[in-house]
Amino acid sequence: MRILLIEDDTVLAERIQSGLEKHHFRVDVAPDGVQGLAFALEDIYSLIILDLMLPGRDGWSLCRTIRKERTGLPILILTARDSIEDRVHGLELGADDYLPKPFDFRELLARIRALLRREQVHRSQHLQIADLEIDRHNRAVRRAGQAVALTPHEYSLLEALAGNEGRTLSREYILERVWGDEDSYSNTVSYHVATLRKKIDSGPGARLIHTVHGVGYVLRRPEESES
Repeated sequence: MRILLIEDDTVLAERIQSGLEKHHFRVDVAPDGVQGLAFALEDIYSLIILDLMLPGRDGWSLCRTIRKERTGLPILILTARDSIEDRVHGLELGADDYLPKPFDFRELLARIRALLRREQVHRSQHLQIADLEIDRHNRAVRRAGQAVALTPHEYSLLEALAGNEGRTLSREYILERVWGDEDSYSNTVSYHVATLRKKIDSGPGARLIHTVHGVGYVLRRPEESES
């Protein structure tokens, strides 16, 4: 698989490139925002790793443009800026994950693999995460083999969380891009998450839906939640 790394720190870029190539990824490196955007729009990549503080063109505008032109391409942001506001802003611009510097390479690798796995799952009509099964064609849900009856809002919320496994979805993202409802309040999302949890996570199985405080909600496999 081919990855584009847009990073102006040459030492860090070389370390990431070398580490990923040892795990059989092909890695192209762009040292600034202008070259990074050209690479992203001209070539085919499985994932983009994007720094925010770049010469030429900043990562925020890069993320917005890439997401508009390459809708399904996973984007992982790397940055020293780790405030809640920055994380939310990155997610709202279309980033799929956010890893603050400094970081352990093993965590970067795990997040890359999770994003690539999620992208493959996203294309499937049948989603299975642990003992949760979602039949997209029939809009049917089962947990631990038992059918679960969901309202239309609950189903679309669950499908979005499962299809974006491991990615935190902000309340604004859910309102605008999952439900297409920009006029409701964020507590509407909180209410539907609570009712969905009662139906999905109230049994003896591991909890799948998690709150990322100040940011939004994420659905994770049990082993990833523990780690």
